[in-house]
Amino acid sequence: MNAALHKSTSTSYHEENSKNTSPQNSSNYQRAKKHRDLRISLRRGLKNIFFIVIGIFSAAFGFKGFLLTNDFIDGGATGISLLLAAISDIPLYLLIIVVNLPFIVLGYKIMGEKFTIRTSLAIIGLAICVAVVPFPNVTDDDLLVAVFGGFFLGAGIGLSIRGGAVIDGTEILAIFLSRKFSTTIGDIIILVNIIIFSFAAYLLSVEIALYSMITYIAASKTLDFIIEGIEEYIGVTIVATQSNRIKKMILEQMGRGVTIYKGEGGYAREGEQNQKDIIYTVITRLELNKLNTEIEKIEPSAFMVMHSIKDIKGGMIKKRPLKH
Repeated sequence: MNAALHKSTSTSYHEENSKNTSPQNSSNYQRAKKHRDLRISLRRGLKNIFFIVIGIFSAAFGFKGFLLTNDFIDGGATGISLLLAAISDIPLYLLIIVVNLPFIVLGYKIMGEKFTIRTSLAIIGLAICVAVVPFPNVTDDDLLVAVFGGFFLGAGIGLSIRGGAVIDGTEILAIFLSRKFSTTIGDIIILVNIIIFSFAAYLLSVEIALYSMITYIAASKTLDFIIEGIEEYIGVTIVATQSNRIKKMILEQMGRGVTIYKGEGGYAREGEQNQKDIIYTVITRLELNKLNTEIEKIEPSAFMVMHSIKDIKGGMIKKRPLKH
């Protein structure tokens, strides 16, 4: 009887103790998680700011040190700004803001508020840098201007993308139109640039248009190099213990579809089963920064494999409506 009483008392004590400590442990866990998430967001934010600031100065140097004084242009929104600056008296820093404004509005619809804020600040920062910072005219040699002007401009755009923003809104337009007309992003960018260089040949000269194509090639190759060869769409395979939370984040926060594979770890001992869900999703390269940040908050040790995708067709390419 004493043993039974002792057992009953011990059980009641542990149940009461568990009730008393469980909320406290849960509260401590929540505080620790919030602190960790804040630390990750702050570190990622500082890294993004660094990339964007360096990108702004690199692009501004490409503008003023090479392209602007020689009337050379590039593709995309920056090319339109340079073309208008060459044929009018409107300052380039104003044109950078005006030309990119429609793309910023479009970016808000398809990329979200945070991306739009970063992009707006990056474009305004580029305009201020072009207006205020005195860069020297490095050379008047046409070939050097085309190659190195494109190099510094492409590096600036690439570094800004690494920071989660863009200073050339053409990619936003290309993503939007590719979803509307079921074509590839690359095809749309090529079509836009053909139109821009055709106007350059008509309004400036065929020679300047040809040199400007060299500028565009140098810029695009540098951009691809800066962002490690990432193409328009990225296929991401994720192996993690917190697969359910990561799947929910991709569906609800990023609005992307996921495919779940049933897998088994190859390092388990003989006779043991180490089964886990393997997540596969397809995102645009502009969303890669956000995906890395959110997964780091959930599980920093998650194993991720990323590979470039040239073209995609079918499936859920359009983003799902996000929950508010």
